[in-house]
Amino acid sequence: MRARSGLDSGSVWAQRLGQLERRLRTKEERIVVLETENAALHLKLAEYQGLAGRSTNEVLQLYSAHGQQQKLQRSSIVTQLHGAIKRLKQDLKSLRSFALELSKDFQCQSKTYLYQVLTAVQGIQLQNEAMQMFQIKAFDLEQSLQEVTERYEKEKQKRRALHNSLVELRGNIRVHCRIRPLLPFDAAAGHSVSQDRQRNSSEKVAYATDDETVLVKCSRPGHASVNKTFQFERVYSPLESQDTVFADVAPLLTSLLDGYNVCIMAYGQTGSGKTYTMLGPQLEENFAYSTEDASELGIIPRATQEVFRLISEKPPGSYWVEVSVVEVYNNEIFDLLAKDSCGKVFGVKRDVVTTREGKSDVPLLTYETVENASEFLHLVNKGLQLRVRHPTLVHAHSSRSHLVVTLTITTIVSGDNFGTSWEDEQTSQRLNKEVSCTFPQKVRDNKSTSSSRASSPAQLEATEKMKQVKTRLQLVDLAGSECVGMSGVTGAALRETSFINRSLSALADVLGAIAEQRSHVPYRNSKLTHLLQDSVGGDAKLLVMLCISPDQKYLTESMQSLGFGTRARQVQRGQVKKKSFPVPSKAK
Repeated sequence: MRARSGLDSGSVWAQRLGQLERRLRTKEERIVVLETENAALHLKLAEYQGLAGRSTNEVLQLYSAHGQQQKLQRSSIVTQLHGAIKRLKQDLKSLRSFALELSKDFQCQSKTYLYQVLTAVQGIQLQNEAMQMFQIKAFDLEQSLQEVTERYEKEKQKRRALHNSLVELRGNIRVHCRIRPLLPFDAAAGHSVSQDRQRNSSEKVAYATDDETVLVKCSRPGHASVNKTFQFERVYSPLESQDTVFADVAPLLTSLLDGYNVCIMAYGQTGSGKTYTMLGPQLEENFAYSTEDASELGIIPRATQEVFRLISEKPPGSYWVEVSVVEVYNNEIFDLLAKDSCGKVFGVKRDVVTTREGKSDVPLLTYETVENASEFLHLVNKGLQLRVRHPTLVHAHSSRSHLVVTLTITTIVSGDNFGTSWEDEQTSQRLNKEVSCTFPQKVRDNKSTSSSRASSPAQLEATEKMKQVKTRLQLVDLAGSECVGMSGVTGAALRETSFINRSLSALADVLGAIAEQRSHVPYRNSKLTHLLQDSVGGDAKLLVMLCISPDQKYLTESMQSLGFGTRARQVQRGQVKKKSFPVPSKAK
């Protein structure tokens, strides 16, 4: 057992020794390899050290070369800087010399400019002084002009007053002319107008050169233009308002209450503004005129308001006013205030006759009593709704009849005060007592009825002393004269045009006969002239308001109207008679 265990331990140690020997050989081999590598590394180290030495020398050489190059560059830069500094010094020197020269020039120019400024200031002062002198002279001239203008206006008013007095003495007809503005329908109206007229459409040819002169430029193709002038008592430009027109009409209304008959008549072609001048703007739905804008009212409503204003200044009860409205249509007279059995207003044909005194009268004509302007305007509007109208190419609402609105003013005076002032206080008090219950229907009763009402001789004497004086204001809106070629009417409207033109021709014939002082005046050639006989024939102050269009298209019609007005001015009818108060009988 012991021998076997000894063998086993010997083999173990032998194996271990073999392992150690193998490890030792391995280590030795590793040492040889490492020594070989170390030798190779030493060789490489020596090689790198040699290379490093050469690189350092090269770097030093390069550094040395770079340093020398920098020195050369710095020296070159310094040299350049020295050159630049020299040039800058030279430039600075040049600038200094230039600045000195500039300063000298500036001083010289400053002195020159200062001298010029001083000279200019002195010139301005002289101009201011001259301007002040001119202003003083201009002010003196303006004052002189104002004085001359005032003197001119005074002389003009005196001349107009003298002219009016001459018109009064001669019985001449006053003629005013109103030029309406160009209106939109002028460009579209008259589709059948001749080519010459169409070419000149909407060209203004009629002008108001002053307040008494109309200038018309007459031109025809192939002929030289000719200017014609017309003189009237008053001329209104398109810019003048309804207020201005009525201001020249108002003085006639004072004559109405002083005992004179007055007639205001609008004459002109269709669409020239007659109805607007006489009535004002009309409402489309019923052709009545609008009273909303007082500034647009025409002569008829304004005249009525003025008449009632004048009456309000008189003694109460001494006046009453009646109104009638008629139209002359196709040479027939129609009463536009006549009523049927139901009280409805409708036009009734009437006739015009000549009385024994030679005056014109319309029997059975309706007279409505009115107490204020509103009642009058209401009646006129009723009558206007019955007035005949028909559209034409010239005017969409052309009036086809002559409208005559008459205000009859009856004045009650006492026989004891004939020839005395109507405003006498005692007369006013007596009139108030005697007339307070006596109004139109009662006063129009015959003398026998009046006498039967007197219950005593004193009352009968007082009643007989009451006298009436009637004056009339006729306001006439004539239908427009028209050319069939312009208006384009046919059928019934053509017949209306024929009657309108014939009646206006008859009116011109009457004025011509009066102007020539013929023994026979053809009033009865037309119902229009027969109706207006008293006004046209010299028993009324007559004012004709000519209305014309300024458009070239209506030149022929405007010239015809201006010719009519010129002839009317030449009519001498003799002095217009004032309604004289009857002289009471002294027989008892």
